[in-house]
Amino acid sequence: MALTVVSDTGRAWRLTERIGNGSEGVVYAVDDPRPLVAKLVPDPPAPAGYRRRVARLVRQRREPRTVRLLAGTPVRIAWPLAAVRTDGPPDGAVDGYLMADLRRDHHPFAHLLAPAARRTALPRATWATALTAAHALARLVADLHAEGYVVGDLKPDNLWADGQGRVAIADVDSWQFTDAGELFPGRMGTPGYTAPERIGAQPGTPPDRAADDFVLAVLVHQLLTDGLHPFAGHPGDGGAYLSYDDNVLHGRCRLLDRASVVLPRSAPPVDLLPRRLRDLFRTAFAAGAVRPSASGWAEALAAEAAPNRLRGCAADARHVYTVERPWCPWCDLAETVAQQRGCAPGATERDGNAWPR
Repeated sequence: MALTVVSDTGRAWRLTERIGNGSEGVVYAVDDPRPLVAKLVPDPPAPAGYRRRVARLVRQRREPRTVRLLAGTPVRIAWPLAAVRTDGPPDGAVDGYLMADLRRDHHPFAHLLAPAARRTALPRATWATALTAAHALARLVADLHAEGYVVGDLKPDNLWADGQGRVAIADVDSWQFTDAGELFPGRMGTPGYTAPERIGAQPGTPPDRAADDFVLAVLVHQLLTDGLHPFAGHPGDGGAYLSYDDNVLHGRCRLLDRASVVLPRSAPPVDLLPRRLRDLFRTAFAAGAVRPSASGWAEALAAEAAPNRLRGCAADARHVYTVERPWCPWCDLAETVAQQRGCAPGATERDGNAWPR
């Protein structure tokens, strides 16, 4: 049976297909001429508090700071447009909100990170596209911070990208913000995308911008290294691999210490990253260091994405890399993968794992 949701003003919308779900909510398509979806949260920790949070976000959409964030096309933020509840008995109703359907202009962010998905969904994407997307993401986070918002649960599942490297974000209801002097703390966190100081933190401990800056660096690294998490790898001391978070807590990251982790030969090399970005990553991940801000990342990434900082491969026009490299790292990586598989390098065109494949 189709679901119907109703706003506080009594307007009703019919929900059609279920198109996704996350750790807290379920997303449905909406029967409406506008590209809308509805997020329903069946069991928030504090239902009344959640309704108040969504109502404040809906109201803030008309404030100058939010108007600035929502300006331009395509949409960068799936902002709550109207608070809704399922049409049923009050004690059994489910709360949620309507937001823009980012699928109209974007693909899931993971399609840009994962080689197999990228090959199908974004076949023209290159490393230059990844640089553009990294800059767009850093600029978006910097703009949010400038207007007083903290994402708190920054991760690929909340992000979207298109073939030109433009980036958008959803799940605004989990952000941290202040409204009329009341703090609405960030409520969520995701393994592998959590700053070290927040790993194991008490529930309800509010995040800060520095926590976003750490995860931003993780995502930028993944964009520029074919999806490789910067804290990936088995412990170099021979211990058992437990999780990204365990590696984060113990500083196991090849950018900090090459001997701290063991990675397969097929992992993209460190030196495909420009020196300026490598230095930023090391500062972002080093214990006790003041992390580069989102605006700092945006500035550095914009500089590295400039045409005079990029080089095209003579052997494959789709391979793009930094001018600091004397030869193409993607050709090297394709040859390494082919040798491991016992096939000719050209076979990686079909199923390899490097840009733009």
